[in-house]
Formats: sequence, structure tokens, C-alpha cells
Amino acid sequence: MALPEVGTPALGRRGRLLLLGLVAAVFLVYQPAWRGGLLWDDDAHITRPELRRLEGLRRIWCEPRATQQYYPLLHSFFWLQYQFWGEATPGYHFTNIALHALTAVLAAMLLRRLAVPGAYLAAALFALHPVQVESVAWISEQKNTLSALFYLAAALMYLRFDQTRQRLPYVLAWVLFVLGLLSKTVTATLPAAMLVVFWWRRRRLCWRRDVLPLVPFFLLGVAAGVLTAWVERKLIGAEGAEYNFTLLERLLIAGRVIWFYLGKLFWPAELIFIYPRWTVSQAVWWQYLFPGAAWGLLALSWAVRRRTRAPLAGLLFFVGTLFPVLGFFNIYPFRYSLVADHFQYLASLGMIVLAAAGATLLLARGTPRVRRVGQAVCLALVLTLAILSWRQSRMYGDIETLYRATIARNPACSIAYNNLGLVLVDLGRSEEAIEHFHKAARLNPDNAEAYNNLGYAMAAKGNIRAAIEHYHDALRIKPNFFKAHNNLANALATTGNIHAAIEHYREALRLKPDDADTHSNLGNALAVAGKTGEAVEHYRKALRLQPDSFESHNNLAAVLANIGSSDEAIEHYHEALRLKPDYPVVHYNLAVLLAKVGSASKAREHYHQALRLKPDFADAHNNLAALLAAVGKAGEAIEHYHQVLRLLPDSIPSLNNLAWLLATHEPAEGGDPARAVQLAERARELGGQENAPCLDTLAAAYAAADRLADAVLIAEQAAQLAESAGQTALAKNIRSRLELYRAGQPYREKPASPAIPPQIAP
Repeated sequence: MALPEVGTPALGRRGRLLLLGLVAAVFLVYQPAWRGGLLWDDDAHITRPELRRLEGLRRIWCEPRATQQYYPLLHSFFWLQYQFWGEATPGYHFTNIALHALTAVLAAMLLRRLAVPGAYLAAALFALHPVQVESVAWISEQKNTLSALFYLAAALMYLRFDQTRQRLPYVLAWVLFVLGLLSKTVTATLPAAMLVVFWWRRRRLCWRRDVLPLVPFFLLGVAAGVLTAWVERKLIGAEGAEYNFTLLERLLIAGRVIWFYLGKLFWPAELIFIYPRWTVSQAVWWQYLFPGAAWGLLALSWAVRRRTRAPLAGLLFFVGTLFPVLGFFNIYPFRYSLVADHFQYLASLGMIVLAAAGATLLLARGTPRVRRVGQAVCLALVLTLAILSWRQSRMYGDIETLYRATIARNPACSIAYNNLGLVLVDLGRSEEAIEHFHKAARLNPDNAEAYNNLGYAMAAKGNIRAAIEHYHDALRIKPNFFKAHNNLANALATTGNIHAAIEHYREALRLKPDDADTHSNLGNALAVAGKTGEAVEHYRKALRLQPDSFESHNNLAAVLANIGSSDEAIEHYHEALRLKPDYPVVHYNLAVLLAKVGSASKAREHYHQALRLKPDFADAHNNLAALLAAVGKAGEAIEHYHQVLRLLPDSIPSLNNLAWLLATHEPAEGGDPARAVQLAERARELGGQENAPCLDTLAAAYAAADRLADAVLIAEQAAQLAESAGQTALAKNIRSRLELYRAGQPYREKPASPAIPPQIAP
């Protein structure tokens, strides 16, 4: 088969079918991950609640702390996807698989433009190799697939510029390069890769033709790399004892990393989500073999450059693209492992293209039979890799499966035990989680996360004292541990130690000033401590940071209602219900406030909503009954008081209020004198002997049941109690009813203008 010339644009029918088949194969291979759940860090990449509005886009671009990493285009893309998929994971997985498939297609097109033999084979190997599974099946690594797409598109456009020297392709290449940098900084290696390509094609580099046009790309790439390195250290936390390597140790790491990734490319066995972290020591002689062998491989490639420049070009691309993760710069995952499959997503093209091109050239020199056998072997290799990738992607189906597989292959992985414990806590399996946290702490006694999570698990079990001890353990290891301060504050607040809780909330905010949940929690503690002004201030800060926080709206409304700002409180309750319309307590709280400001009909609506959502909500039944009675709907009020007594049979207020309605209304309106007497006597028995309203109700019940002498006696006692207590109005009403009883008449409410006696609040 004749190789295409440089710049051949037409794919042809066969080429289009091959690429369409490759796209279909990618989607089939990743079928186990289609509906995969959230994995490690995915919740920090799927747009968080405080960033989901349009204002969130501004924060994504302008506030480096607003997102997990400062890759604003990536997080803007996640923001856009959230508008389509919400929190449903299949949409994100299909998007990532599609990006990977398109990257493979672009790789094939780029290789054809460069007239590299075996372009389709290389694209298939790249697309279906199991080392790519971590990048494709893990939502967080959409940064790899998205940035790679821009990287290869920029390379294609730059090659067009190199061929035509027109301004438009150059500008487009630069724009695509910027988009790649804003998705992931590994794309900063593109200008160096282009120089390798030009050297490979032309034997030598020309300053004006090859180097000078790439200078702006280099400068921008360096600037982006410096910014990312700063973000990794200062904002993400990639500094400390785990990163204290000498230059010699970093060279030892780099050599071993190169061979590790080469090994996984050519023999993809025992792929693990988190690999064991190597112990690096310049005193161990055999560790020098790795960098020595790497230099030897480079020297050999250099030695054969006059015969073929391809091995050196492929190796330079591979090592150069890996350079940001070779150990010379601190990146956060080095805390757990010095290698990860997703680190070589783009770099793997160097070795894959070299292998595919070499195989294609060898087969081209063979007989037709050799070519057929060789093609069959290549097809078998692609199918084998596809099967391995399919099996590997099953591991990413859910987070528990992923961590259990990691522990099975890396039993000394402290972070895997720790993270699996968190998963088990969320599943309600606290005992099992605690075992895993203890294992994590045993494997790494300085693991503050493990002690913090032990506290979290103990708190989930209700053992707050033990939780507090473990939070203190975490803070002894890591005094500036934001999560431990926040969790300790939550536990202290639960025990009623509000002032200590406030101190730890304040410390947490010193460490992370823009955490909306902590502002809200501090607001809760301040409200309990009676510092309502400060509480309101922190609730408002929480809402500025996270406008869609249901909890902050609800809690701020409660505080505002307590200090008399009813109108604003009602607004925040409405906003809380917009966010969570099926939350009965908020409907109840809003109803109480609406009733207080005189909006009785709206209050009744929200009481009904609360009861629709929570039929056994005793307080809602009670308050709704009082409202209904106040507007003359005695029959409905009686029904709701019966519901209260079904739930709280010894509730004195409800016994009293229901007895009053039954005693003061005609049977046609729901009145029942005999039942009224039973309820009123029960209320007096439970504690109403010295309670004027209870005795007033009992007198009305006796009168309705024709026990007028008893009614007169009890009414006189009630009037005397009311007068002694200074309840003048109540005493006056009781004496007016007493006159009716003496005249042989019961007391009846007037339907047109009901006058419910003073009721005992629930």
C-alpha cells in the first residue's frame, strides 16, 4: 500500500469508514463506564452548587480558588454540561468518551498529514489502549481528553500554517493552543513537540522558519506552567514533607517514571488506580539504573539518527510531554503516588506512533503472505487491547468497586482505605468504615485525613465524644487542617459547647475564607449563642458565595423572623422552597410567619403543603387547626386536632383546644359534649388543675353536657385563677360565660365571629 504524501487532505471512503468504525469501537469498549457513578474528586469537577448560576462562570475565570484546579475553560465546559445533564453522570461519561474518540480521529488526521506510516493503526492503539481507561472512564480527567483535542487541533492548524505561511492558520493555531492551556497545562509542551516534528521531517531546524514563529507559544506555555505550579503548591497544597526531594532524588524519580510508563504501554498488566508510592533514596544503588538506562536509550536513538530519526523523535515527544510529571515539579497526586495512568494520556502517542509506523514499514517490505499475517497480528493486538480496556473500564463503574480493586492490587495504599471508608460512611456502613480508617492510620500514622474521617464516622454513629478526640488527633498532626476544624466545630456544637465551636469555625474560615458551608455553620452557632447580628452577616456571606444554598436561606429566614424582619424572612423562606419545594419544615416555618403577619389564607396553604409532605406533622396539624377554628371552620379544625391527639395523646394544649370546639359547637358543626368532657377532664388530670383556660374549657364542656352545677363551680374557680394571675380579659370572658351557666344555658361560638378562648400554645 502506497503511503500518502505530506499534506494529503482526502480521507477517502475507506478512511472515513475506518475512523467511523474506530469511534464506534471506542463507545463499545467503554460501555461498562456509560452509567458509572461519581469517583474521587468528581464532585469537585461537576459544577458545585455555588457556581451553577451565570455568576459562577465569572468566578470560574476570576477566582483561582473557586474550582479544584485553575483550568477555567475545563470548568466552564463542566458548567455548560451541568446545564444539560445536571448531576446525572451518563452525560458526562458520554461526553468524555466522545472527546477521546475525536482525539483519536484527530491523531489519525495529523499523522496522515505528516505522512506517518500506520496512521490508522496508531489511532486505534491510542484509542483502545487500557492505559487510557483512567482518563476516559473518570469524569475528573475530562481535562485530559478536552485539552488533547485542542492540542492536536492546534498542531494540525500549525502544520497548515507551516505549509502555507498564511496568517489565519497561525492565529487559529494560537487560539486553539490557548484553549488547550486553559483546559490543562500539559498542552504547554506543544511548541517543543512541533520542533521535534520539524527536526524529524527536515533533519535540521531553521531559526526563522521553525523556531521564531513558535516563540509566542513557548512564552505562553511557560507562563501557564509557572501559574499552574504556583496553584499546585499554594492553593492545592502540593508542598510539605512528601515533596522534600533533592535534585538527585528527582533525577532518580524521573528515570524510573520513564521506564514505568514505557512498561505499562508495552505490557499493560496490573493497571491500578493508585500505584504504590516508591521510596526514593540516593543511597540505593539500583535506583540509578533507571536514569542510566533512560540516558542509554536516548544515546542509542541519537546514534542511529542518520539512518532513521524516528526513534529519537518518538522518544523526545514521549519524554518531553511527560516532563511536567517526571518529578521535577510538585503536583498534588505525588502525595499518594509518583505515577498514574492518566499522566501519560497524551505522551503515549510518541511510543504508540513509533511502534505503529515501525510495524507498518516492516510489513510493507514483506511478501504478501507476510503482510497478511502481520495485519492479522495487528488486528489481534487491537482486539486484545480493546478487551483489556473493556475489562479495565468495569473497575470504574462505581467508587466502591474502584477502591476495592485498588486495595486488592495495592494493599499498602493508605489513601484507598481512607477513601473507601468515606464511601462506606455515606452508605451507612459506619462499622466497616471505621475498620478501614484504622487501617489507613496504621499504614500512615501521620495521615491526618484518616483521623479526621474516623471522627466523621464516629459522629455518624452518634459517638460524638470519640469523634471529638479523633478530630483533635487530626489537628495535632496538621494544625491548619480546614476540614478537621470545621468537623470539630460541628461536633462541639452538637454537644452544646457553642463558644468552642465558634472558635473552630472562625479558624476554619481563616484557612478557607470562601467556604460557604462554614459561614452558614458559623451563622447557626452564633444564632444559638444569641449573636444574631453576626449570624445574619455570616448567612449573607454564605449566600453571596453560594446563592442556591437551601440551608443558608432557611437559617437566615429563621433568624430574621426572630428579630422581627418578617418580610425579608418570608422572602428567604420562599427562596428556600424554590430550591427544595418538598421540604415540610420550611413550609411549616413559613406558615407560622405568614400567620403572624396576618396572611392567614397563605399560611393555611403552607400548612397543607407541610402535611401533604409529612402527614404525621403534629405541630402543623395543631397550628392549622387553630387557624381553621379562628375563621369559623370548626369541623375541619376538629379533624386536625384529632390527628394531633393520635400522634400526641397527652398533649394538654390539643386536648384543651379540641374539647373547647366540641363543647362550644352544635352537633351539626361537629360538637360532641360527652367527648368534650372526657378530653377536658383528661387535660385537667395531666396538669390543668391550676390552669384557667383548661378549667374554662371544662366548665363549657359540663354546660354543654347539661351538668350546669358542675359548670358553675368550675367556672368560678377558673375566674378566680385568671384574676389572681392578672389575666383580666380572660377573667371577664369567663364571668360572662358563668352567667349563661347560672341561667341554664351552654356557651356557643358564633359562626360569623368566632371567639376561641385563650389557647395553650403547643
